[in-house]
Amino acid sequence: MNFSSDNVTGASPQILDALVRAAEGAVTSYGADPITARVQEKLGQVFERPVTSFPVATGTAANALALATLTPAWGAIYCHPNAHIEEDECGAPEFYTGGAKLVHVDGLHGKFTAEALDVRLAGAGIGNVHHVQPAAVSITNVTEAGTIYTPDEVSAIAAVCRKYGLKLHMDGARFANALVALNCSAADLTWKAGVDVLSFGATKNGAMAAEAVVFFDVALADSFIFRRKRAGHLFSKMRFLSAQLDAYLSDDLWLKNARHA
Repeated sequence: MNFSSDNVTGASPQILDALVRAAEGAVTSYGADPITARVQEKLGQVFERPVTSFPVATGTAANALALATLTPAWGAIYCHPNAHIEEDECGAPEFYTGGAKLVHVDGLHGKFTAEALDVRLAGAGIGNVHHVQPAAVSITNVTEAGTIYTPDEVSAIAAVCRKYGLKLHMDGARFANALVALNCSAADLTWKAGVDVLSFGATKNGAMAAEAVVFFDVALADSFIFRRKRAGHLFSKMRFLSAQLDAYLSDDLWLKNARHA
């Protein structure tokens, strides 16, 4: 066993097999292939509603591009000081938003409460031309400290977001681990609790290199296709990203891997 990181292990055999199968024949490029369409359909089944999803290669791309759709250049993204977007993404959220500011909400063990967020936003200077304007909140589930937000905690944070007109993003690099630990549904932990967009992780849980940005508010996804292209994450052979996600979502492999972890 190696406990240094969940990035040090290999990929699941089922996912490697799916990549081999995806190499057979010729299909339409840039995501207009049946595998990518099937992934979106499967994600809709997982979340118990239609979603708009976009495969990308890395968690940093998923987070930064998702947040860029929610936040203008003069906006603020509220997050925990130990969030991955703050400590491990080399300024990518700031870059892809065109200069938005990450603002900390303190809390124990990688989490913050709805009450702490409310206090922070109450003093944020909303409408004041001299201040960045609150636009989004990002929470991580599972957090970098290994703690987990429950559906009730997510719902409470989402209520504060709605109070101030903010959108809620969830960094779900370890989303499957949160689900199996909580024994709840994907829907209960996301859109039913008020999440607007999810970075759906797979790389840390058996994929080779694949994540998905999942929009529950379809209107928010309109600009994402252009942001993804501009960022270099519109793969011409998108089927090789999608094949990983397709296998990941087949026969509950993603949940089985998380339970094993």
